[in-house]
Formats: sequence, C-alpha cells, structure tokens
Amino acid sequence: MSVLIPIVFIAFLLISGLRVLQQYQRGLVFRLGKYETTKGPGLTWIIPVIDRMLMIDMRVVTQDIEPQETMTNDNVPVKVRAVVWYKVINPERAIVEVANFEDAVRQTALTSLRSVMGQHSLDELLKEQEKLSSMLGDIIDKVTEPWGVMVDRVQIKDVEIPQSMQRAMAQEAEAHREKRARIIKAEAEHDAALKLTEAAAKMAHMPMAMELRRMQMLTEVGAEQNTMTIVMMPSEFVSAASALVRLADKASASSD
Repeated sequence: MSVLIPIVFIAFLLISGLRVLQQYQRGLVFRLGKYETTKGPGLTWIIPVIDRMLMIDMRVVTQDIEPQETMTNDNVPVKVRAVVWYKVINPERAIVEVANFEDAVRQTALTSLRSVMGQHSLDELLKEQEKLSSMLGDIIDKVTEPWGVMVDRVQIKDVEIPQSMQRAMAQEAEAHREKRARIIKAEAEHDAALKLTEAAAKMAHMPMAMELRRMQMLTEVGAEQNTMTIVMMPSEFVSAASALVRLADKASASSD
C-alpha cells in the first residue's frame, strides 16, 4: 500500500501535465513566472504546479471597428466604419510585450481611422476607399509589429454623410448628367448636319441620286397607314418650270 500511493501520485502528476494543442494553437510555457518556451501543436507536457501554459490562437481574426465620427479636411462631418483582419505571428511578444493585444489592435485601429480620415477630403474618402484602406493598414501594421501581430488587411466598409450633403451631391450628379446629355445631343446634331451637307452637295452634282432619294421617300411614306397623296415630278420638269417662271417675271418687269 505504501508503494502504491507514490505511484498513483506520480501518475496523477504526469497526467495532469498533459496538454493537447490544435493545429492553429501555440502554448506559451511560463516556469515560475518566467517565459520558458513555446509548444505545439499536438500533445505536449508541462510540469504541474511549476509550469503555466497560455494558449494563443494563430488564425486570422476579424475585428469590427465601431463607427467613428470625424471631420474631413474640408470640414464635412462623416461617420466611418471599418474592418481589420489580423493574426499573431509571434506568440511570445503578443503576450509579453502588451497586456491585451486584441484590445490594443482595436484601439490602434480606432485612433488611426480618425487620423487618416481627417487628413483627406470627402471626395477622396468616397472615391479612393481602396487607397485609404491600404494606407490605414500600413499605419496599423507598423504599430502592432512590435507586439508580434501582423495586420493582414483593413477595409473601409461604410461612410455616412449628413442628409443635406447627400442632397447636394445628388443635385450635383444630376447637373453633370444633364450637362453630358446636352453635349452628346449637340455633338449628334453637329455630325448629322455635316452628313446632310455632304449628301446635299453630292446630290447637287448627281441628279440621278436626287431621283433615287425621292423614290425612297415615296416608299417610306407609302409604308405607313395614312391618306396622304404624293405626286412625283421629274427634277428636269421642276427646273424647266422654274426657268419659265423666271422668264415670265423678267418679261413682266420689262413691260412695266
């Protein structure tokens, strides 16, 4: 019996010191309060009572940044939301160098978001979100690097502006669309006038082309359901009639 008790005690110590770490986990071993080593993944063992193990998740973590109200450099109040993706790459520094690395990353993202948004105009904030997101990620990563944390990505996901500013932007966009429509219409009319001028010049030198155009007009009008009657006369007849009219006008003028 006296031999059995120490065996049971030793077996208990051995079993109580066993730890199982998942593939995405690492275990920091502190021996009597001093950092000793990093273990994992898989089955590992620590000295009961003397050693203490802290487990760190090495996977990418998604952190929502609560809306931040700030002023752009053109004095427009905005509310910006963002998302940060980060992961621990050095478990020792993530535990030893900072008290709570998750909260530290979040606070760094908050202050950096307000700072970056305040250095740019509203137009830049709306049109260059990818560029600003990349800039924001670089700033946060430089701060968190000494903590053994790497910022994988930052994305601005929402920008809220005042209702009055939204109405003004909508009116400006409508004015730009109307301006563009008028320019396109004017360009189309200009091109059509040039084509008509070219066609008239060609027809003036080619009477047969004029006759073909008249026949085409007759076909187009006849294709529609109407009661209009069109009488076609050769262009030579019209020219002769015009000449006779001019001669009659000259004769009456000379008799007067």
